[in-house]
Amino acid sequence: MILQTGLRTDIPAFYSRWFANRLRAGFVCVRNPYNPVSVTRYMLSPDVVDLIGFCTKNPAPMFPYMDLLAPYGQYWFVTITPYGKDIETNVPEKGTVMDYFRKLSGMVGVDSVGWRYDPILVSDVYPVEQHISDFEKMAAYLSGYTKTCVISFIDIYKKVERNFPQARPVRFAERVEIGKAFAEIGRRYGMTVKACAEGNDLAPYGIDCSGCMTIETFETALHCRLDAPRRKSARSECACYLGNDIGAYDTCGHLCRYCYANVNAAAARPNMKLHNPESPFLIGEGHPDDQIHEAKQVSWIDRQMSLF
Repeated sequence: MILQTGLRTDIPAFYSRWFANRLRAGFVCVRNPYNPVSVTRYMLSPDVVDLIGFCTKNPAPMFPYMDLLAPYGQYWFVTITPYGKDIETNVPEKGTVMDYFRKLSGMVGVDSVGWRYDPILVSDVYPVEQHISDFEKMAAYLSGYTKTCVISFIDIYKKVERNFPQARPVRFAERVEIGKAFAEIGRRYGMTVKACAEGNDLAPYGIDCSGCMTIETFETALHCRLDAPRRKSARSECACYLGNDIGAYDTCGHLCRYCYANVNAAAARPNMKLHNPESPFLIGEGHPDDQIHEAKQVSWIDRQMSLF
């Protein structure tokens, strides 16, 4: 099975010690975000967890624990954008994160790490031309350390509209200009540029619209085939294979203004104070009325076939 850690928060950046403790303990408890008394207990054994997926803006706090991850397949997305503290409040300096990216690639291999340049927002401070210029500089520095870059354009959800009222949707003409330029830059630096949940609009301009967190992505990282159960995406424009996430909403300390996972900073800060690195739960502890369900977990690796 695939275990996700980064769809609701940034575990490597803020909860690496906790995650290392869970790997040592061999299990983790996860509350259903829509029914908190419902708890899923996942076993953290490489016998049933084929790959752990990460999505982070700062992988470095996890580096001291990479030996614990060695028995597992891994796929890391590291988000690096050109935004400053005006938008990404607590994200480390971009050059530093790019150095971390290169170090991570050396640890896990080029097939197991991808760069995310998203969400793309356009404004007077971050015009289209600036995105293209910054993207090329970053691509040049990361060339040879990944084969994949994923892009998406900002979605103005209600929480984004509330926390970031200056943000606006990116116009179609701007998307095309960015997509065409990024696809060409990616080719020059040995990267496939993929669109995340953007439909097929950019396919004619050289963008790969087949999905970013697909079974094929994970198979390439594992260098083997997966016999994964069929799963329908919650969004028609998304081809990614999601689910089995151990994070929790409203717990990310980056406090990015465009964040889709935090309602706002006021919600995240008190939740983070409830974190106990020794607890089986990311936030808080177990309760007497918890309804604990053991996850159904089996390995999906097809032992009869290999990609190589």
